[in-house]
Amino acid sequence: MIDGLIGRKVGMTQVFEPDGTVIPVTVIAAGPCVIVQLRSKERDHYESAQVGFVEKGGGRTVNKPIRGHFDKAKVPPTRVLREFLIDGEAKVGDTVAASMFALNDAVDIVGHSKGHGFTGVMARHGFSGGAASHGSMFHRAPGSIGASAWPSRTFKGMRGAGRHGGTRVTVRNLKIVRVDADRNLIAVRGAVPGPPGTYLTIRRTKVAYRAPAVAPKTGK
Repeated sequence: MIDGLIGRKVGMTQVFEPDGTVIPVTVIAAGPCVIVQLRSKERDHYESAQVGFVEKGGGRTVNKPIRGHFDKAKVPPTRVLREFLIDGEAKVGDTVAASMFALNDAVDIVGHSKGHGFTGVMARHGFSGGAASHGSMFHRAPGSIGASAWPSRTFKGMRGAGRHGGTRVTVRNLKIVRVDADRNLIAVRGAVPGPPGTYLTIRRTKVAYRAPAVAPKTGK
């Protein structure tokens, strides 16, 4: 089978463990998805599966060439397509659902973060700003960004105002705490990128993240 599928963010809630621990989770509609095409080493020089996300209410309006692509696989057109590596046997037309995941599995989730438009340095980079007192004339401005005579330019990478959010973000090593195979829902611990309704790419974690070891402090 393949190592992931396409999902859609439903929203956030919380679940309770048997010992009473409260866990914040994100609910994701994981699939169902269908395999539209298979890539092979002989033809494409790599192996993967092109997967489409099946949504309630139909897919999308497509032109004749794209419709032929779906008709060849004998599947209805889908709005979202992604590619995943193949892990075992797979064939065109197979359905991939949330049942491929199990409790306590670790996944990497890719999505687009919320867009905030054009924002200043305080909202975009967390600058502290100036004094809030009356007459200071320096409240939310970025302040000095370098010398004037030399080099007479702004250094590359200088933090400033600009487009905030709306970028591709990957959150790694999220733990699955609930799986509802009947409704194709999974709940992962923590937050994932984007507002509710965002399309997500969910893959099995290859290398689990480990926090760096902190050397114990030796007081004198």
